[in-house]
Amino acid sequence: MEGPVLECVPNVSEGQDRETVAAFGRAITRIPGVRLASVHIDPDHHRSVFTFLGAPEAVQAAALTLARAVFAQVDMQAHQGIHPRLGALDALPFVPLRGIGMAEATGVARAVAARLAEDHQLPVYLYGAAATAPERRSLLAVRAGQYEGLPTRLADPSWRPDFGPARFDPRLGAVLVGARDILVAYNVWLEGDDLAAARAIARAVRESAGGLPALQALGARLARRGIVQVAMNLLDYRVTSLPQAFDAVRAEAARRGIGVRRGELVGLAPRAAFAGRSPESVGLVDFGEAGYLEAYL
Repeated sequence: MEGPVLECVPNVSEGQDRETVAAFGRAITRIPGVRLASVHIDPDHHRSVFTFLGAPEAVQAAALTLARAVFAQVDMQAHQGIHPRLGALDALPFVPLRGIGMAEATGVARAVAARLAEDHQLPVYLYGAAATAPERRSLLAVRAGQYEGLPTRLADPSWRPDFGPARFDPRLGAVLVGARDILVAYNVWLEGDDLAAARAIARAVRESAGGLPALQALGARLARRGIVQVAMNLLDYRVTSLPQAFDAVRAEAARRGIGVRRGELVGLAPRAAFAGRSPESVGLVDFGEAGYLEAYL
C-alpha cells in the first residue's frame, strides 16, 4: 500500500446476525482503495469490530458508507449485549499509521462527525485526540451511562453533543467519533463460569485499580460458550505489552485456582506488541501473519 495510510476501527452494535455483518463489510469494500483487514464478530457482546485502512480520503468515504448501512439495519431498542455501547454505530476511531499525523486524523474524525450529524440528524460526540474538551478525551467518560442513560445525558447542557441535535433517537442512539493512537483489543478466556472471579481478575490487572499502566479491563460472561473472559484494551502496547497483560491475568487466575483457556485478539496488533514472544505464548493459538498490522502496510 503506497502513500499515507489511515486506519478506521468501527465498533457496530450487531454481532448476532452474520449476514447483516457481512453486508456491512461489503459496504466498506465498495470504496476503491480501502482494504478490509479484519472483522471480529461476538454474539455475546452483540458487537462487531471492523478494521479497514487506506488513503485518508478513501477511509473517510468508507466510514460514511458503513454508517449509512448500519443506520438502515440496526435498532438499539432491541439490542442486548454485555459490551458497553451508546448507539448503533457505537465508536468510530481513526488511527494514523503511515505518512499522516494525529492532527490530520483528527481533521478526518471531525469532518466525518459533522457529516454524520448533518446527514442523519444524530447526536455525535468527539473523543480522544479529536475531543473538544479535556473531560471528553476518554471514550469511557463520554460513554458513561450508555444507551439507556443517553436521554439524561443529552438533557445536561454540559454534555451537549459536539455535532447534531441534543435529541434522543431511540433507534440509533448516538455516535462516538475519535482519533487515537494504536490500541490493541485483547481478551483472555478463562476456564469455568465464575463471573465474580473474572471481574476480580480484571480489577487486579487494570490501571484504574492500581494494576498495569495503560490497561483497561473488565470481566464478562460468554454465555454461549459457557465461560468467562477478561476483556482488555492495551491503550499503549509500548507501556504494557501483550505478554505482560497475559501473564498478569494468568497469574491472578492461578491464585484463584482457575486455568486459562486461550487468548483472543480483536482486530490487528503490531509485531512490537508481542515484545519478542510468540503469539502462542499469549494464548493466540490460531494466529497467523494476517493478524499483524504490518501485513497491511
